[in-house]
Amino acid sequence: MAGNDPGAPANPAESDAGDHAYAAVMARARALVPELRDRAARSEELRRLPPETEKEFHDAGLFKILQPRRVGGLELDYVALVDLAEAIAVADASAAWTLANLASHHWMLGMFDRRAQDAVWAKDPNALIASSFVFPSGRATKVEGGYRLQGRWPFSSGVDCCTWNMLAGHVSSDDEADGIEYRIFLVPRERYRIIDMWNAAGLKGTGSNDVAADDLFVEEAMTLSVADIAGGPSPGSAVNPNPLYALPVFALFPFVLSGVALGNAQGCLNDYIEIARHRATTFNRARLGDLQSTQIKIAEASAKIDAARLVMRSICIRAISDAKRGLVPDMAVKTGWRRDGAYAVTLCTEAVSLLFASSGARGLFAAAPLQRQFRDAVAINSHIAFSFDAAGTDYGRVALGLPSQNLTL
Repeated sequence: MAGNDPGAPANPAESDAGDHAYAAVMARARALVPELRDRAARSEELRRLPPETEKEFHDAGLFKILQPRRVGGLELDYVALVDLAEAIAVADASAAWTLANLASHHWMLGMFDRRAQDAVWAKDPNALIASSFVFPSGRATKVEGGYRLQGRWPFSSGVDCCTWNMLAGHVSSDDEADGIEYRIFLVPRERYRIIDMWNAAGLKGTGSNDVAADDLFVEEAMTLSVADIAGGPSPGSAVNPNPLYALPVFALFPFVLSGVALGNAQGCLNDYIEIARHRATTFNRARLGDLQSTQIKIAEASAKIDAARLVMRSICIRAISDAKRGLVPDMAVKTGWRRDGAYAVTLCTEAVSLLFASSGARGLFAAAPLQRQFRDAVAINSHIAFSFDAAGTDYGRVALGLPSQNLTL
């Protein structure tokens, strides 16, 4: 099956130990697929990750794929995040979305000052961290020893599972000539409020609720400037020297979640093929699999999915390869990665839409996975990281010699 073939020119880790850890964690992830698929409806009813799924992810070590080894993580290469999200999204895109989000935050915490890492992992190396990187939603001012932060942040996926949150904000100064700085604030659960408002048509089980905080003091060490994670050694590199923690975070941001679109599309294709093998049409009882139109749809959808997988994985593999050589991508490369990440997810969305449109009325039933996969595909594609209009415009500007408008790059 194409979805189980990484289709990459190299394994995610160069060492034998890394290869073994990668293979083992992927095997554990795939073993969960049948049960996660059966539980997808419950996830949508709860509007969040079911507790039993969270426990299974912990037990299998899935949250820790990018966490530093020094605190019990696997410290795999970045491409493992795409592969893991794909494996889980074949069963349930909402579960994969939550997993990929929370796993990526271990990677990001590894770039913070050690004092921030210790505040989380010294107490609980299994702690989960949510986020909202909607920078305009947070407003901060510099004060002695840290920052005062306030705001209301949307789309904090998986927040109910978490004891910490990474909240983004603008830092303004008294001197307007200094401009606005983008900064991330690491905040413990007891210092922000969760606002239960996630009632969505797609990705229903992600619990992507709002969070809010009022005039919150955050110590300097518990914050991270976006400028410090634009590529090259980060503040956390002093204790986590792996090039994984020197990658440009927001240039690679689409690939935190692009594997979810990939797995959702692969799962949709798998289901469509299974149906076509055994079902007859209602108008003349011809077997669906014997129809040329069905065969062409399968070929087109699978081509889109396989092309998307190749794009996603090759960029992640190139990024870590460059980081290992001490190379920091320039703006043309960064905007190209954002462009290609958005385009790859567009291919996945097109594949699901094609299959859903040709599945007939049976695909509309609530019990049919196809309707959930279609809703989830549309929801995934609505994320700003996957807007080809936004990514394409920024790429075109840079190609024409104009400055990027993406202030996180």
